[in-house]
Amino acid sequence: MNVASEAAIATKIRRMQQRVRWGHPEFARQGIDPCRLAIEGDPAGPEAFSFLVLGDSGSGRRRRHNPQRQVAEQLLAHGADARFLLHTGDVVYLVGSSEQYPENFIRPYREWIVGGEDWRTLRYDRLVFRVPFLAVAGNHDYYDLPLPLALLSGLSAPSRRLLGSWIELDVGWHGSFVGQAWSRAFLDVLAAVPEPRLAEHLRRTRSASVNGRRCLLYRPGAFTRLPNRYYVARWAGVDVFALDSNTFNAPLSAGADRDGDGPAAVLARRRELESRHAGLLRSLADARPADDDLLDDRLVKAEELEEQIRDIDKRLASGAAARAGQPPPLDREQLDWFTQALVASWRDPAARGRLLVLHHPPVVTEASKWDQGQTLAVRHQLRNALDRAAAALGERPAGRPLLDLAFAGHAHCLEALRVGATGHGDAHIPWVICGGSGYSLRRQRPEGPVLREGPPGVERELARSHLFLGRSGRGSELRRSYSALRVDVAAGSPLRLTLTPLVAERAQGQWRTYRLPPFAP
Repeated sequence: MNVASEAAIATKIRRMQQRVRWGHPEFARQGIDPCRLAIEGDPAGPEAFSFLVLGDSGSGRRRRHNPQRQVAEQLLAHGADARFLLHTGDVVYLVGSSEQYPENFIRPYREWIVGGEDWRTLRYDRLVFRVPFLAVAGNHDYYDLPLPLALLSGLSAPSRRLLGSWIELDVGWHGSFVGQAWSRAFLDVLAAVPEPRLAEHLRRTRSASVNGRRCLLYRPGAFTRLPNRYYVARWAGVDVFALDSNTFNAPLSAGADRDGDGPAAVLARRRELESRHAGLLRSLADARPADDDLLDDRLVKAEELEEQIRDIDKRLASGAAARAGQPPPLDREQLDWFTQALVASWRDPAARGRLLVLHHPPVVTEASKWDQGQTLAVRHQLRNALDRAAAALGERPAGRPLLDLAFAGHAHCLEALRVGATGHGDAHIPWVICGGSGYSLRRQRPEGPVLREGPPGVERELARSHLFLGRSGRGSELRRSYSALRVDVAAGSPLRLTLTPLVAERAQGQWRTYRLPPFAP
């Protein structure tokens, strides 16, 4: 069964807008950009620097060997050089609850947090980061827990602990309340500021100025939050755009599956997946496998099946809405903002490069995500936004892609891809999927590293994968390669990047940590 529920896109947008007082007249009165973040100490000029990337990290289920902490220790070895950390989403599992932050976020990353040596005393909504922690929300950060399951989870917690981690759902009494926990952990929640104090709060916190408009100043070592669920930050002339892909990932089709069949075939596939999932759960309940690796493989397969069922449900709901004449839900305001901000960055002589981070990848070869309806929807919506930017800009210097590098999570792996000559604004953009920083890893699809799109017989190459780290091998050869990433930015312009994968690999009951050779994206 799917243990989580998910609010509608319109509800997510409305709740997030309420939390940051979106459109409040005080922003206009003070000339504040609500989506801009400045970082204290920004050198402004094109200096060299580095930053770190992680994602899909927040699980406490595997407490016995804690891969999340293994990756965190890899990051710490590079922490002295990092100007900021990017998190690609799914900060905690399974349902983004505030209950999960102490064990699943504060404890593993305690060295990055002021007072982290006494991590048990820290409040998740009052954390002070030693280095700017730039996060985007993942789908699990928005998930909630249906009341009957929440009651069952709370009442059964002692017995689940006694039975062992294999049956640990990693949920408590409640979920995220439509992203509320993530918001309180990372956003400047203006809804908590009394109206009489709002103007002074904005004057105090929006003390930086970029392009003639005031904006929020991020001060490492002081209590600082992000301005909005989507935003842009700059360091040393590099603009980092952060998007909330949870509000533009609604599947587009009326239910066609990967072979072009209609809703009836999709329903049949759903029944097949449900049957396989039920059989897998029965095998786990009837006889727990003695081999922990075999057990882990089965649990991961059960998770994959749940995700596929959830994605099919979303595709069928989109199809039903389309037949009723309802347009698919879409966060057009965010996508329009991104297009306009990207064009402005290209026209700004102080900006030497552009990066993007969001949760759902538009291209990926991980077996459970590559052809999901949400993947295809994000590809379509992001491509449209990039097409509009490309049309506004015209020819670019030396044929540079619109983005120098883009990051995503959601797929539980580390993967490097490059989009081909699509004829669209997404052409030649290099992508890194950084979603293997602690939760269950996935395999690469058996179809191989080359993604194609288009009608059968006239398909063209969409993207090609050059690196994939995740789950590989079986039995005694099973390897689980958890990962994060170091990114080095060279001085000067145009932008030159070097990527170094940081790996914590578990095989045959032992950990091995290493770095892969650096490479250009």
